[in-house]
Amino acid sequence: MTDPGFDDVLAAAARIAPHAHVTPVLTSRTLDALAGASLHFKAEHLQRIGAFKFRGACNAVWALDEDEARRGVVTHSSGNHGAALALAAKGRGTACHVVVPEGAVPGKLAAIEAYGATLHRCARTIAAREAMCAALQQSLGARLVHPYTDPRVIAGQGTAALELLAVQPLDAIVVPVGGGGLGSGTALAIAGASPRTKLYVAEPAGAAETAASLACGKRVTDFTPDTICDGLRGTLGAINFELLKAHGAKALVVDDAATLAAMRLIWTRMKQLVEPSSAVALAAVLAHREAFEGQRVGIILSGGNVDINALVAA
Repeated sequence: MTDPGFDDVLAAAARIAPHAHVTPVLTSRTLDALAGASLHFKAEHLQRIGAFKFRGACNAVWALDEDEARRGVVTHSSGNHGAALALAAKGRGTACHVVVPEGAVPGKLAAIEAYGATLHRCARTIAAREAMCAALQQSLGARLVHPYTDPRVIAGQGTAALELLAVQPLDAIVVPVGGGGLGSGTALAIAGASPRTKLYVAEPAGAAETAASLACGKRVTDFTPDTICDGLRGTLGAINFELLKAHGAKALVVDDAATLAAMRLIWTRMKQLVEPSSAVALAAVLAHREAFEGQRVGIILSGGNVDINALVAA
């Protein structure tokens, strides 16, 4: 497959329309006052499976030809992408296999199984995930749907920003970044729908390889993630880095304490249940107030799959 472009985002929007939710755009006067900006929250935690990831997985699954669909799909995921691919595959009647790392959030693993996927457990490292995926792909003949480097996944993720820009003209959009699927898809949507809009990617300090990569102009992959944002521990993909760099994305780094504080603000002021990997975007806006003051800012709330048992225990 060739690198995705804006036309692929438009095609993805049409392809997933019968299956994905058009999520609402939320506002909060209290958070506007804290940020000194007009904030517009794209509520992807209200998307199917509770995360934006359904968009990309849905696009990838429904773009398969009939022979590929019969042979099934395989991926690796710490949770949300696995659940998204499982649900999309279930909707098409396609077998789904998900490689999951040790230590993944139990609630996310339960969701993957509930949607009908077969789980395959491996060590925590990205290398271990990819090795097991390759073995399954070879033995089953299944199609690999990578969580963030697959061009069809990237195009699907871009549909969230496409919807957001259709509702509200924006000076900037801020999205969380881990592997870079949402960030690079958003870059494509901005390039085609609103070129004057600036793109910022928010990243935890304990997994800030995107900031390091953009700063030095080449992809940095030698790191060990240490962050509460379990959905942002993936290694920045090569295609994702190139798209972010080409579109002039700027990385904003925040620590976990700031992210947890932002998450509590969203819970208490907006009454929306989001996970840390989602709240990092608001944390970045609040921590870098000078970059956004007086502007119209879109924030993609990427997911809301909080471990309820851990939440109750806290």
